[in-house]
Amino acid sequence: MHRHSPGRRLTLTGAVAGLLLLAGCGERQTAQPAASAAASGASAAAVTAQPLRVISSFSILGDVARQIGGEQVQVTDIVGPGQDGHVYQVTPADIRRLREAQLVLMNGLGYEGAALERAVRDSQVPLALASAGIEPLKGGHAHDDGHDHGHAHDDKADGHDAGAPDPHIWQNPVLMQTYAANVAQALIQADPAHREAYEQRLAAYQQILRELDSWAETQFAGIPQAQRKVVTGHDAFAYLGQRYQVSFLAPQGVSTDSQPSARTVAALIAQIRKEQVKAVFVENIKDPRLVEQISREAGVTVQEQPLYSDALSPVDGPANSYVSLMRYNVTQLVQAMR
Repeated sequence: MHRHSPGRRLTLTGAVAGLLLLAGCGERQTAQPAASAAASGASAAAVTAQPLRVISSFSILGDVARQIGGEQVQVTDIVGPGQDGHVYQVTPADIRRLREAQLVLMNGLGYEGAALERAVRDSQVPLALASAGIEPLKGGHAHDDGHDHGHAHDDKADGHDAGAPDPHIWQNPVLMQTYAANVAQALIQADPAHREAYEQRLAAYQQILRELDSWAETQFAGIPQAQRKVVTGHDAFAYLGQRYQVSFLAPQGVSTDSQPSARTVAALIAQIRKEQVKAVFVENIKDPRLVEQISREAGVTVQEQPLYSDALSPVDGPANSYVSLMRYNVTQLVQAMR
């Protein structure tokens, strides 16, 4: 993953400073007409009222920025609802939007890909990483809860992303409290005049996240531990699995641009049969054919509704915000594991 410079800081050039000095010290300044002064004041107020132009790398992060930024921000997502940020190709329009922004928010941990990272760096717009200070899980490995989240094979042998940082932090509402705080701090640094509003919205949003976590714990508590096993298209749910003691299995690693080998697929099919896993899901961002093939060969049925892994649904869908995404996914998971 590339390291980025913090971007350009706004400074007064010598020419601008000189003009300000002349304006402040001139002895024979002519009084400005009242109408002109009023117009100037209205113009300044309009400039002040303009929302902060923020670019987020993907829709889930964009929603967090909107929840905290409120009317003080105008957020544009590079990777929109239903799109896969792992494999997204940057467009000329994206580059133009980046150059016009006042702040760029990215997830980090390798999620966005080299092309987008390079475009952000070249734009020289201030950048903040929402994952800053959060210790990531590693892809393709068993984690601290004692459950395997990843592949039913040796990742190194197949050349997958074993050991790479897992960028899917948003699957854990507890970690999302830090994630949201990072977003709030970035907004405050870019727009200190609205610090109080950002801090108030952050506090309210963190309370919503705490309530979301408590609700999810209650939902999973009714499922026996032996039944908490799920198959998905790629390894996007390890943080959720760690938080709520659910084992997630997937043919692909933490990035959808990795391709599973025939040996990986065969091992996963055998594991599904052996452990009698019945909760099998496709994802909203992925081609469903691989999961459908695995389910047919394992003799299980794919759930009718997909999980929302790396992107929100459209506005009229069931997961059009981060909180609604989590509530929808948890509900689907619990129903399928019963």
